[in-house]
Amino acid sequence: MNEIIVDVGIAETRLAILEDKDLVELYIERKNNKRIVGNIYKGRVTNVLPGMQAAFVDIGLDKNSFLYVKDALPQDLSNEETEVYKEMSIKEVLKPGQEIILQVIKEPIGTKGARVTTHITLPGRYLVLMPYTDYIGVSRRIADEGERERLRLEIEELKPHNMGIIVRTVAEGRNKEDFKDDIRFLLKLWQKIEKEKKLGFAPRLIHKDFDLVNRSIRDIFTNDISRFIINDEEEYNRARELIELSSPSLKDRLQLVEDSAEVFQEYCVEGQIGKGVSRRIWLKSGGYIVIDTTEALTVVDVNTGKYVGSVDLEDTVFRTNLEAAVEIAKQLRLRDIGGIIIVDFIDMTNEEYEKRVLKELELALEKDRTKTKIMGMTHLGLVEITRKKVRQRLESHLQKRCNHCDGTGKVLSEYSLLHKLEKHFKRTKNHTTSRAVLFEINPESLKELEGEKDIIEEMEKTTDIKAFFIENPQLTLGEIKVKMMGNQELIEGQLKEQNKKEMDDYN
Repeated sequence: MNEIIVDVGIAETRLAILEDKDLVELYIERKNNKRIVGNIYKGRVTNVLPGMQAAFVDIGLDKNSFLYVKDALPQDLSNEETEVYKEMSIKEVLKPGQEIILQVIKEPIGTKGARVTTHITLPGRYLVLMPYTDYIGVSRRIADEGERERLRLEIEELKPHNMGIIVRTVAEGRNKEDFKDDIRFLLKLWQKIEKEKKLGFAPRLIHKDFDLVNRSIRDIFTNDISRFIINDEEEYNRARELIELSSPSLKDRLQLVEDSAEVFQEYCVEGQIGKGVSRRIWLKSGGYIVIDTTEALTVVDVNTGKYVGSVDLEDTVFRTNLEAAVEIAKQLRLRDIGGIIIVDFIDMTNEEYEKRVLKELELALEKDRTKTKIMGMTHLGLVEITRKKVRQRLESHLQKRCNHCDGTGKVLSEYSLLHKLEKHFKRTKNHTTSRAVLFEINPESLKELEGEKDIIEEMEKTTDIKAFFIENPQLTLGEIKVKMMGNQELIEGQLKEQNKKEMDDYN
């Protein structure tokens, strides 16, 4: 049973997709930081880069958007078959200061701005309208050739002149009347955009895509979904209106859970969210996978862990890899990991087992709506996967960089702290006449140093400098600052005065 659970809050809305009670996708839309993929802007070219065959375009966001030459040319010149775009210079297509209509196809990620295209697409319930190209396409996920041909013939009769249509997967089995309503809606939307793009100066937003809930109704809410649960009456009413327009047969599956602030808790979603950011994911058998992210790629390592099997080592390895393949596919969806992914399966000597593990991975990835490709398995048991980057990873919504470790996941050891401290001692001796130093240090770091009193006393004796420490929780772990230098009596007096002031404030 597949379900969609929506938790509407003041600061953010969270939408979870469950498959047999398992969390497989989680979307978060914050009130002050909404998704921009699908939005259409009037932008102004700020910089043309012939060396990169691209241009930067100001569309009114914090960072300029990025436009490749392939996305700047008309679609009939930019397809993979003609490859005309490889012979064209970006300078022949765009000029600085030029105004241009663009659609966002990739969210800003990290230091990179949004990626944009001039190839506008307007998705409806069953069809996608392409105003700037004359073409009919059918989703590759519709496998039956007879159904594909039927859909092409029906769309041929309905297709607007000089415009393109792509038939979406959910159109399978639908009739001409459904498509007429979709085309009518999309043409009205395009007419509105055509009017908007003639008004005002760049940069400006001229069309905003649906919000999270409405987008999920359009793109995800199909006959495969048993229930669509929302915990907010206002959002529920808006969703109901859209469903009655787009897919009235599904309206009974929409449910309102009133006065439920803990809807994720009730449907066992909250406890599963942690799996979307944990480094180590345990498998039911007792094995586990480890997921590590670098700037260039994501690495997944498979281990047998506590699983010892019941037949032999080869069977244990095979069954662990088989279970890991399903979990890896689920984690790629849940975390929305894009780019290059390297999976280090446990080495298998049986070629048949290798094929079965790859097949299991392929089957599990078929549920993923994001374009994913498996490149095969090497002799070392490494599998290379590429997955399209569309939005920021789940972890970027749920976590932020640690100030203490600067994102490394590790902090300085006590030996590194002692080394830092020794450098302070030597600098004080060599460059000042002070015989005492007052250091500020993080409370946790101070605890680490308390176990190394003998070494600190040796530093004091060698340099003839007395060290004093006070806690400063504002400092990061491993950070040491010199608060004051002078003679021992001066610093002891300063500390007594500070202690007295703290006691007076307390009383």
